Amino acid sequence: MCLIIFAHQAESRYPLVLAANRDEFFARPTEQADFWQVQPNQSNAQQILAGRDLLAGGTWLGITRGGRFAAVTNIRDPSQPEQKSRSRGELTREFLASTQSPQEYGESLVQHFSEFAGFNLLIGDGESLYYANNFEHVVWRLEPGIYGLSNGLLNTPWPKVERGKERLKEILGSNQSINTDTLIELMADREQASNDELPDTSVPVELEKSLSSAFILNQERLYGTRCSTAIIIDTEGETRFSEQNYDSFGETAEQHTYKLTLA
Repeated sequence: MCLIIFAHQAESRYPLVLAANRDEFFARPTEQADFWQVQPNQSNAQQILAGRDLLAGGTWLGITRGGRFAAVTNIRDPSQPEQKSRSRGELTREFLASTQSPQEYGESLVQHFSEFAGFNLLIGDGESLYYANNFEHVVWRLEPGIYGLSNGLLNTPWPKVERGKERLKEILGSNQSINTDTLIELMADREQASNDELPDTSVPVELEKSLSSAFILNQERLYGTRCSTAIIIDTEGETRFSEQNYDSFGETAEQHTYKLTLA
């Protein structure tokens, strides 16, 4: 996943409001959002609502009926090897399946940071939300606020991060009920940044520009936004989860919407 815009305890009605895009090669095998278990034969196994990466078995974003949440993005750093012994999707999958607190899980990862390519990780349990990355070697508890996360570090002011945060702030400030369709629409923004706004991540300018919009479609690289996900959790634990999938031409495909009450 390459863009997450979220409000953590920033609005009294909604402890978590989140919109995210997963950007990936079109050929990577994927299972769309549904309920599944890491250990399906165990009667007490957590039920995870998430899409699934069928190549490595992990997920980029998910929640559980017990109120756990996790999401991951990669850190774009051409100086570092992209292939490591463990998949980043394992980070989210294992937290969602565990009973550890976000702090305990995040701190347990520190000794394993070098086993993963660069990552940003968000993990929460309905009470607290933590951020970790293995680039700065940090595990932080997040204060209430509006955040943006792409393939830099948390709140790195890339144009699509700043636009997304500002748009989410407007949505939250409207005093109207928030719906997942509005959040999905937020992530469909295909406006690319101007050349003078582009960050310098040591990739060619043409590639940097194609990656500068919230919604990405790079048919030359057979890469782009595979799905957008919206999550809204209110103070009663009522949760709306919606995933909008896209085909390799950037056209809308299947959509999956769930309503559940977190335990």
